[in-house]
Amino acid sequence: MSTYLITGATGNTGKPVALGLLAAGHTVRIISRDAAKAKTLTDKGAILFTGDTSDAALVTKALTGVDAAYFMVPMDWTSADYTAHQVKHVNAFAAAAKATGLKKLVTLSSVGAHLPEGNGVVNGLYRMEQAMNAIPGLDVLHLRATYFMENTLGQAGMIKQAGIMGSPVKADLKIPMVATRDIGAKALAHLLSLDFSGKSVEYVLGPRDMSYNEAAGILGSAIGKPDLSYVQFPYDQAEQAMVQQMGAGPNVAKRLIEFVQCLNEGHVMEPVQRSASNTTPTDMKDFAATFKAVYEMN
Repeated sequence: MSTYLITGATGNTGKPVALGLLAAGHTVRIISRDAAKAKTLTDKGAILFTGDTSDAALVTKALTGVDAAYFMVPMDWTSADYTAHQVKHVNAFAAAAKATGLKKLVTLSSVGAHLPEGNGVVNGLYRMEQAMNAIPGLDVLHLRATYFMENTLGQAGMIKQAGIMGSPVKADLKIPMVATRDIGAKALAHLLSLDFSGKSVEYVLGPRDMSYNEAAGILGSAIGKPDLSYVQFPYDQAEQAMVQQMGAGPNVAKRLIEFVQCLNEGHVMEPVQRSASNTTPTDMKDFAATFKAVYEMN
């Protein structure tokens, strides 16, 4: 049996990884600030290190004696400088990985992480990939996930109040959309098999490309609104709404809009050939049950 460190273990991708490793009989360490949120995992035997991945000393302690790890940069919706927030966590984890001689690492990256600039909230993930790739002797696999289906959940309230879906993403832009459960499943499979070496990238593209117009039709049908329409909001209005209505910090909102602009202009996606290895099973029609449950709670 092996020992693993899982960061983001209470989140959408990290939790299924941690649970899967525990179910397979492995020793699982997790880092979390919230013992209550981690209780589902600690009750099953996970070892909790209380804190976060910006603390290099804590991460070094958690990584000591570990065979492999899963790393993701935590979101901070209110950060005054989002890229600096990302880099702080990246640098701490990279320093700990070097100090402990970590041999195997899977990271949660993103489409757009191949770009050194102009990619908004993904800029820190470009820097993450570069930092981990620079560690001698570390086999690292970066999972470049695409647009999360879960991003639609925040629009449930808008549908209730205004009767529409909307965001700054182009209505007819076909993009890969992926369920986070499938990202977790990919990460788990690679951590169980440790089938990667060197410095590598794997895209996680969901089942197919889809526009927001199509997504609105599928999700609308699931909640009894088959004629639900999607509206593309102007960038300035969307940025203002993120700050005033959703509680985002001004810099976070700015960086999110930068990413969407990059997406709309066709720069986020590299010319990646869809294949069996980067295609995942959960379709938007499957995800619609999750969306319906959230919608009904609003």
